[in-house]
Amino acid sequence: MNKIIHLLAMIILTIITISVLNNAAKTEESFTYFPPDRDASFQSAVTSLALTGDTNNGYTILWNASSVLDRKAYLRQDISLLYVNGRLKEKIGMEWKQKEEKIQLEKKVPEQNSAYFQAISFHHAEIHSNDKITSTQKMTHDELYVLHSKFTPLHSFRQPIGKEEKEWKYVIDQMIEKRLKHSLLKAEKTYNINQKHYAIFPLTDMYQFEDSSLPGFSERETKKILGRLWEGIYKNYFLGIQKMDGTTADPSGSTIPLILIAKDQSHLFVISELKNGETMILRQQIPAH
Repeated sequence: MNKIIHLLAMIILTIITISVLNNAAKTEESFTYFPPDRDASFQSAVTSLALTGDTNNGYTILWNASSVLDRKAYLRQDISLLYVNGRLKEKIGMEWKQKEEKIQLEKKVPEQNSAYFQAISFHHAEIHSNDKITSTQKMTHDELYVLHSKFTPLHSFRQPIGKEEKEWKYVIDQMIEKRLKHSLLKAEKTYNINQKHYAIFPLTDMYQFEDSSLPGFSERETKKILGRLWEGIYKNYFLGIQKMDGTTADPSGSTIPLILIAKDQSHLFVISELKNGETMILRQQIPAH
């Protein structure tokens, strides 16, 4: 009996929470998916990463996320997540803006070692007009490999050229893939998830569905799923991960969330492993078509 109690205690310690994305702690303002506005659109939206050169202890990356809507919106917000070698390095956002069309986010990020940077941003506008509430949204991303060692001059690339860059890209990509597989297997065993029943995408790859549809869904359904997904990520991940004991965990250092979309189109999971090894799993129902 003591062994069973000890085992249960260990399981509890390794689990943060399993919750529904839409039932998170309330915030004064948050992303809320409303029907898409037929007229409003982003004139521009971009996420960019740039190597700015050497520092005393390494180098600096300039990280930018910005967007311009074609009109002033009732509420505007952009958020951006930056992953380094598969783990959350930084996140940037700002206070919610009213009657704004433009948002500009920028941050300098120091780093010492060779690394692979991946940034993904969500740009959002809530529009009130004639007693109707609509929204418009967009995802953007950027990625950058940086080589920095005593054997190699500091430089960056997006697509490898030459043997050295190709070898470095292969090594870092394999390391990140292994890290994400480990977090998936850990969640699979803990929550009895059969990954064969899901289409699986890292959050950093979700931008590819900005102009295409998720498997088995229409473009309109895809927009709704993505809007509600980011609504949950903002409340349950970006602002902090709500534990079952009421405390909040910092997502910094967590692995890139994996998005598991059920092939029966009933629900999705968001899975990540925190810096301390605890597992985060969030569940969101997908409304019937």
